[in-house]
Amino acid sequence: MSYFLIFIGAGLGGVFRYLMGKTVQNLSNGWIFPIGTFSVNILGCLLIGLLAQISEAKGIIGPELRLFIFVGLLGGFTTFSSFGYETVQLIKDGEILYAILNTVLQVVLGLICVWLGYVIGRFI
Repeated sequence: MSYFLIFIGAGLGGVFRYLMGKTVQNLSNGWIFPIGTFSVNILGCLLIGLLAQISEAKGIIGPELRLFIFVGLLGGFTTFSSFGYETVQLIKDGEILYAILNTVLQVVLGLICVWLGYVIGRFI
């Protein structure tokens, strides 16, 4: 059942990401900055923080609904929200060095890997 909940949530999250990103980008009147993706990522971070706090403080989001929302829906909407949530959790747990390492490595290595993918793709 857990996999099914994640599957459905991720599908819905992906559709929501596409619709919101496209709508926001279209409203930007041709601005070159990727405001659609940016807005999806920022909203996803806000939502995962808000819902995590409500879940932790009030205990109203059970394990299955948590999987559906956090892993599926918000994971499909943006994995950046999971990255933000996990980094904040590291900070809350006093693991500042790991939080910094997580942030730097994911951003820097992520960009390097995108570039590397382009380079490799040129030879295929």
